[in-house]
Amino acid sequence: MAIVQELLERGMKVVGTVRKGKRTQLLDLADRFPEMLEIEYLDIIDADQITALKAWLSGGSFDILFVNAGVANARYETIGEVSTNEFVRVMVTNALSTMRVVENLAGNVRKGGVVGVMSSGQGSVADNETGGFEVYRASKAALNTLMRSLAARRGEEHSLLLMVPGWVKTDMGGFGAKFTIEEVIPDIIDTIIAQDGKKGLQYLDRFGKTVRW
Repeated sequence: MAIVQELLERGMKVVGTVRKGKRTQLLDLADRFPEMLEIEYLDIIDADQITALKAWLSGGSFDILFVNAGVANARYETIGEVSTNEFVRVMVTNALSTMRVVENLAGNVRKGGVVGVMSSGQGSVADNETGGFEVYRASKAALNTLMRSLAARRGEEHSLLLMVPGWVKTDMGGFGAKFTIEEVIPDIIDTIIAQDGKKGLQYLDRFGKTVRW
């Protein structure tokens, strides 16, 4: 929601997605910006809904496609302890479903535009020196690898971006996180926009600094 709000306040038109169900802040934003924000319903783990969204967007052209989806299991649950169902839930949401959206909707982004996903510093294999969040780390590392494979196939078409937001005070990050959403979102948007016209895949923090793979 905060990313969408920042884009709207910068005068950009946005198509955002929410799951059907309870009222969300994104829907409240649509009331505030009726001419700038369009809302479509999407459960990212439902492949049929992704296909339907692709059909609805047919013929549309965007400067940026940014997919922000993520779930986590218990922080200290090891790979030996996690249930199969929980492992599948995290992997399907964070890696498979995110990439399905990218694969289906990247064609709606103009040549040279930005196709990005919200990754994590915990997806870095090189920087994993403390452990913890084993399944979540694995899911983001998988996402990074899948984006690398996409870059090998289609890296000349768009600027591909893996964004690392930092440790942010959100439902997932917790109240002990270092940064507030208000602190990080402007930097994230600046970095996303700055990638326009670049080719290939980059793994960057919110300031545009390269993160180790």
